[in-house]
Amino acid sequence: MADDFCFFTKDSFIIKPPKKSPMMLRMVVLIFAMVCGVYICSIGLKQIGVHSSGRILSVHVIEKPCEATDIEPSEKPYVHFPKPKTFSRAECVCSPVRNFAILSTQRSGSGWFETLLNSHMNISSNGEIFSVKVRKSNVTTILETLDKLYNLDFLTSASKNECTTAVGLKWMLNQGLMQHHEQIVDYFKTRGVSAIFLFRRNLLRRMISMLANSYDRNAKLLNGTHKSHVHSPKEAEILASYKPTINTTLLIPNLKQVDDMAIKAVEYFNSTRHIILYYEDIIKNQTILNDVQDFLKVPRRDLHSRQVKIHKGPLSSQVDNWVDIEKTLKGTPYESFLHADYKI
Repeated sequence: MADDFCFFTKDSFIIKPPKKSPMMLRMVVLIFAMVCGVYICSIGLKQIGVHSSGRILSVHVIEKPCEATDIEPSEKPYVHFPKPKTFSRAECVCSPVRNFAILSTQRSGSGWFETLLNSHMNISSNGEIFSVKVRKSNVTTILETLDKLYNLDFLTSASKNECTTAVGLKWMLNQGLMQHHEQIVDYFKTRGVSAIFLFRRNLLRRMISMLANSYDRNAKLLNGTHKSHVHSPKEAEILASYKPTINTTLLIPNLKQVDDMAIKAVEYFNSTRHIILYYEDIIKNQTILNDVQDFLKVPRRDLHSRQVKIHKGPLSSQVDNWVDIEKTLKGTPYESFLHADYKI
């Protein structure tokens, strides 16, 4: 009987563990994964912190370059997309801009002509930039000034800023232009600058205007103020009251000098894109201004100026020694200057 109590099978000593819940296992694995993830993220953040403390990460945005569309291939050298340093062109950043220069001589109507251009909402002509001596002291300063102008960073009262489509200046032939013509021609061709020549046919009228303007610099007939251009008939009448005396000995040499300079300027810049205008022609036929707008590739607009012409009427009433002038010019290539060339 005792033997029966002491008999055990081999399988009787195997203790089976209780079954664990599958949900519990999943929870354990999930907690383990979360702990590992947090640990790895913390290590990564520390490494980023170490590297970024020594330098600031910068992101460079690559801008898509502007393209000249719907433009003839021959015109593309004259189309530019300036990126000024002084302001943003905003929504007009990809609006093309054309560069121009009004090349003229003093008292040839260039001031009046420039106000006409500036009445166009898309044109900015910035005056006689090179009347300032330091800007024309050498060819380097001239080209640097032109770079600033055509990059739209030369700000004047004529600047239209972001939506300008034609930008330029008024440049007198004796303001370094002829002296450095070779380098300036190269610059015009490289930078696609179009030249607008503006001359006077009647150089005698120009001479009278020059002498009267020179006199007023000292006399200051308008309440002690010198004005080269006026905006009222009364002011024009006051300035026209002075009648200069012309040195007839130097008259023909002076006329020839100005005439030769204009011819030489056109010759120098003949390889550039250019147009030749005459003050008298515009006075008589202002539809020529449409040709100018077409030349600059801007929409046609009615252009206007507030300037009032100073010297009107026959030349005989504008000088003090008309009889001597007639004698000097009769029988010469300049005799035609004695006759009326337009009426106002």
